[in-house]
Amino acid sequence: MNKLEFMRLWDMYGGLLTPTQREMTDMYFNLDLTVSEIAEQKGVSRQAVSECLAGCKKQLGEYEEALGHSKMFAEGDLYLSFLLKDIGAWAQHFLQLHPEYAADIGSLQDILQRDYSAEVASALSKTQGQ
Repeated sequence: MNKLEFMRLWDMYGGLLTPTQREMTDMYFNLDLTVSEIAEQKGVSRQAVSECLAGCKKQLGEYEEALGHSKMFAEGDLYLSFLLKDIGAWAQHFLQLHPEYAADIGSLQDILQRDYSAEVASALSKTQGQ
């Protein structure tokens, strides 16, 4: 498992690891500390850190195999990306064929390019508050 894949799985399933596992993986992958540096800070052997990291990678991989959430989100993101690209290309082509609809196509393009971050944050805060 490469570092990027590990980070994706850690973001998705890291909460299922023990506090010690989360701390060591965070030190290794997010703080870019070496196994030796982590061992020194935690007062354990290098082998203990290496075994912990290997176990975490294996455990996160097993969570993904069983649940598939990370793959599902990645596929959804790609699907949406391709869909938006195709809608944009269609709008451009339609505009070339029917310039009289320039205002409507412009509105559609504005929608496709809009940043929905605030709406997403608001919707998530409402669902988390319930």
